[in-house]
This record gives sequence, structure tokens and C-alpha cells, in this order.
Amino acid sequence: MNIRQILVEKAIAAMVAAGLPEDTNPAVTQSTRPQFGDYQINGAMGAAKKLKTNPRELAQKIIDNLDVSDIASQTEIAGPGFINIHLKPEFLADTLSSANQDEKLGVAEHASAQNVVVDYSSPNLAKEMHVGHLRSTIIGDAVVRALEFRGDSVTRQNHVGDWGTQFGMLIAHLEDLLNQGVDLESVALADLETFYRDAKKRFDDEDGFADKARDYVVKLQGGDAHCEKLWKLFIDTSVKHSEEVYAKLNVTLKPEDIKAESAYNDALQGVITLLKEKGIAVEDQGAQVVFLDELANKDGEPSVFIVQKSGGGFLYATTDLAACDYRSNKLGADRILIFVDARQSLHFSQVELTARKAGLLRDETTYEFCPFGTMMGEDGKPFKTRTGGIVKLAELLEEAVSRATDKLAERESDLSVEERAEIARKVGIGAVKYADLSKNRTSDYIFNWDTMLSFEGATAPYLQYAYTRVRSIFRKAGIDAASLNAPISIVEAQEKALAIKLIQFEEVLDQMIAEATPHVLCSYLYELASLYMSFYEACPVLKEGVEPATKESRLMLCNLVAKTLAKGLDLLGIEVMEQM
Repeated sequence: MNIRQILVEKAIAAMVAAGLPEDTNPAVTQSTRPQFGDYQINGAMGAAKKLKTNPRELAQKIIDNLDVSDIASQTEIAGPGFINIHLKPEFLADTLSSANQDEKLGVAEHASAQNVVVDYSSPNLAKEMHVGHLRSTIIGDAVVRALEFRGDSVTRQNHVGDWGTQFGMLIAHLEDLLNQGVDLESVALADLETFYRDAKKRFDDEDGFADKARDYVVKLQGGDAHCEKLWKLFIDTSVKHSEEVYAKLNVTLKPEDIKAESAYNDALQGVITLLKEKGIAVEDQGAQVVFLDELANKDGEPSVFIVQKSGGGFLYATTDLAACDYRSNKLGADRILIFVDARQSLHFSQVELTARKAGLLRDETTYEFCPFGTMMGEDGKPFKTRTGGIVKLAELLEEAVSRATDKLAERESDLSVEERAEIARKVGIGAVKYADLSKNRTSDYIFNWDTMLSFEGATAPYLQYAYTRVRSIFRKAGIDAASLNAPISIVEAQEKALAIKLIQFEEVLDQMIAEATPHVLCSYLYELASLYMSFYEACPVLKEGVEPATKESRLMLCNLVAKTLAKGLDLLGIEVMEQM
């Protein structure tokens, strides 16, 4: 249930009934103080200014037409024209009881499911995945999980780099190594960075190698069977490496989700032909160029978007335009979401404008570039190794698990070595993911091991531990949480605050999906865990003397908190454990 959306719809109906224009758009927000109600409607002040009338009088007219008797116990005017809404404890109790019995925790599927294509991760298969691939991979995966949970049809698109000049160099180097009897696994998979560096050194220094590499590029693009065989050997090995990283990260991408740059190769010339026929692309110094007045600089000079090089070669621009056509016209996407570094903002603005003009994107398809900031080191510069090198993602995750192991060793536990190792894996990986996902997507952030692995504050270890604390209540009581089906009673202030937060789960997911911002779910889960701690301190659950009905009601609240924490973390791709 999206309670905010329900109140928005009721407020709009009341405003129309009160004689306000139908385009009136009221703002509904959660109140920050209990005395101001649970939610506030703000629409009277703006409308009153337009109509040149008293905002409090207009607010009263809205209240007179506001039908919230099914969910609210009281409405009142506050300040210059705010309308306070006090939700009924009975409404909250009924809503939570239903959610407790629902496998989706009361979160409804979208009435009209959308077809969403999500482009994320997209590593270069010539190299090992590094920390620069982390944000695209885990932010995209969290949004994908939330979309599917709400009932949308999602097509994952891992737009990996597997084409271009560098691959002529790589397959030429690979051919020589295979001819020497070197095993492919020991060459490429063991250290893709070294493989690439060795091939590049030969390209720069060895006589004849660069010519051979360039010749192989032409042959590869022309469909030469021998070059394609070598290229596929390298690609398959590189994909295997990526799959291992995805498994460690608990990411849902699979090999079948790969829609590589090479997949669009046959469509590229058709894209150029279409752009030329429509007069969108023109020749300039031998290249095919689109001049975009919409993105002109301060001097009025149009933005230059090269779609084909002077020698006839294609670029990322050409491939991205072909991808627009495939996703919008072939897959019939309602939404296309692309998770890429913020530094590519201009490129994707150029892609969308050109694709719209050419009909490669339907009007019905939204094209949503979802940029993200940079992971920074303690020095405020992009995260590097101590020697200034690129941090491999697999090594970062291994260090996270190692540090989590050391952290957990400081805590007393009667768990087995195997159980502690599994918990350390979940804590370490979860810490890295939550530290990233909890930051606003568009912001840079400082990577800090101590902060992300802390059991205090907004971290994955804190939330994972909060979940285990809730679950421990049922172990202590000897009760099977799944068998609970008691009436819920909302009496105390802490119970009501917790209840309101619980019913906001769908509202938060809707915001996350609409804006592609997992940090709102991270914040919600931390707030939920914090409110639970306040509830647990003020409202005894298992303490002697607690009435049986009150005990069962509070156990129902505990159970729904645990399930919501587990599901919320699962949507972020973070695992929980029963004990820590």
C-alpha cells in the first residue's frame, strides 16, 4: 500500500470538489512531529494565492470535501493552511496484519506493468573488472530487483565492450601464445590486466605486430572465421571471470543478459544510412556528423556528435543509437534505464536527441540516463591502490571478507568456524554494497573500511545485526514466527511510529523505482531498524507481566519488521543471517 499516493488522490478529489482547478497538484508529506499528525497535505496555500483567497478558508473547504474516514481519525488545519492527517490505529493494525500474511508484505504489483530495459554493469571484456564497475553493477541490480518485485517486466542488458581496435591486438597476441602451447586459462583468466599489458607492449614495441593486429581488426569486422574463433575464445574466458565477480557480489546478471557491442555490428551501417537519408547526419571532413543546436554552447555553436569516422569506422555513438532502436522498437520498451558514469552525460544527451529525431526511439519510450558519481579514496581522489594502480573488483571483495572476518573475531560467539566464515562473507560483501548504495547515486563518496564495517550507524553490519536481534526474540520465546496470526493493537506512541514506517515500504520502493535511487531504500531500512530499537526499549515483548494479547501483537510487529528488513536488504542484493 502506498499511503502517500492514496492521500494524494483523495486530496485531488477534495480540491476538485471544492472548486479548485483540476490541475491542482497537492504535496503530501510525512509529518516530522507527532503533534502535527502523521501526514500533511499542502495545496491550499498555493491555490489560495492563485485564487486570491484566504488559505485557511480554502483549506477548510478542502477538509469539508476530503473523504478520509476510512483511514484517518482526525483532520485539522495547521499554520497558514496545512492539513494534518492523523491515521487511525485500527487502519494501521489492519494494514499490518494483512502485510504479515502476504509474501510480498502488502506491496501490490503495478496495475499496469511496464516493459523496462536496464543497461548496467557493462565491463570491458579486454580487462578484469575494477572498482569503477562497482557502482553501475550494484545500483543497476538493486533497481532491477525492485522493478521486478513491483511486477514490471525487466530485460537486463549487459552492454559489455567486446569489439573495436583493441581486440585485433588481443587476438593476435592470443594466437601466438596458443601456437606456443600455452593454456588459455593460465594466460587470460589468471590476470587479464597482465595479458592486456603484454599485448599492448608488443603493439607499441615489436616490429610487425601492430600491422598484424590492425589486419586482424579488419578481418574480425569482416567475419573472418579464424579471427572470430580466437576472439570468441578470449570473450568466453573474460565472461567467465565476470561471472565469478557477479557471483561474489550477489548480482543477478547472467551470461544470457549480455548484449555486447558486437551484437549491433550488422545494424551500424543501417543506422548511418537512416541518419543520412533523413538529413540528420551530414559529411564533415570525411566523417558523418550530427550537429545538435539543442546542446549549443554559450557562443551558440551546436554540439558536434560524430557517428562515423572519416575512414568509415563506427564509434560508441553508432552502437548506442543501434541499441536505442533495438530496445525501443524491437523489445518495445516503455522505459530504458542506463547506469553509467556521470562524465558521459553529454554523450547520452546526444544519443537521445539524435535517436528521437531519427525515430530510433519511440515517443512512448522514456530514455533515462542514470549517472553516478565516483568512489573516492581518503585523499579525495578516485580510489586507487597504494601504489596508484587500479583496484581490481575481485581483490576488493576478498579484502572486504578478510576484514569482516577480523572484525567478527573480536566478538564472542559459539558459532562454528564454517558458520563464522559464511557470516563474514555476507557481512563483508554487504558492507561494500551498502556503503555505496546508501549514498545519493549522483554524488561522489569517500571509501572507508572502518566506517562501512562498523556495527553502529547506517551500515550493512548494523542492519544485518538488527535483523538477527529481531529473530532472536522468537528463538528465546520458542515460537515459530511463521505460525503467528494474532490481532495487532496499536496503542503506544512507539508502536504507532513503527507501524507508520512499516506501511511506507511500498511508497519507498515506488520512489526508488521512479528515480532509480537505491539510497532511499537504504535510508528507510536504517530508519525502520532505529524505530524498532526505540519500540523494543519502550514496549516490552517477552517481559514477565505483559498481557498475552499485547505480547502476541508485539510479536506480530517484530515479525513484520524482520521480514521487511530481510526483503529490503534482499532488494539491495545484501544477504542476512539468523545469528551473528
